[in-house]
Amino acid sequence: MTRLYEFAMIYRIDKTTSTNDDARDARYRHGDVIWAEEQTAGRGQRGHKWESRTGDNLLFSVVLTPEFLPVAEQFLLSEVVTLALVETFADYGIQTRIKWTNDIYAGDRKLVGILIEHMLAGERFERSIVGIGINVNQKEFDESLPNPVSMRQAGGRDYLREEVLDRFIAHLTALYEELQSGERERIEQAYRRNMYHLDQEHTYALPSGEQFRATIRGVEPSGHLLLEHTDGTLHRYAFKEVEFVLPLRKR
Repeated sequence: MTRLYEFAMIYRIDKTTSTNDDARDARYRHGDVIWAEEQTAGRGQRGHKWESRTGDNLLFSVVLTPEFLPVAEQFLLSEVVTLALVETFADYGIQTRIKWTNDIYAGDRKLVGILIEHMLAGERFERSIVGIGINVNQKEFDESLPNPVSMRQAGGRDYLREEVLDRFIAHLTALYEELQSGERERIEQAYRRNMYHLDQEHTYALPSGEQFRATIRGVEPSGHLLLEHTDGTLHRYAFKEVEFVLPLRKR
């Protein structure tokens, strides 16, 4: 079994376009972390740009080689990463939830953005790159952003970024080992328990812009979101087929 923590190297760089792009370099191996102070072209899910104040936050990518994991079960990797983040923030007394598919929320505000990119060799994973942006000590955000929050705002103090990263890698290591050991059901159940708005009615939008009310009833192993509509019918949605309608940010 290949452990992350024993062999991981952390490479710190001042400025780059995107740590996910850097992490594609073959010189980086399983468990390595590429941490940048500034990204000029950081990106998130759905093509969104990730913005961060230089020196305040954590912008990094983790290289993984989950060759043991079938491609059809790739959502388990997302579950492991998000649960590791939830556990990390719990260490600091900050309660968070996972907004499907893999954003981390404190209350109704976004604390972490995640972009996982896979490189395949046939039917197996050659490399998975886990890009993470954690708002750590930033005090103010661009007014155009819908609902950002930082650990400092949530917890009322500054945090050592090196320590936050170290704790995350330790939690990720433990959960990754569970996944390798076949503890899929426990991971899936933990992800479900920590879902944002689980069993609560909320407003959602289709790509057409049409909005509807529904309640999250869980997520399938494939990653499909299960929503119960107000008429009692259960529908499954893939990534990009449905989106949360976020509360308006208070100015």
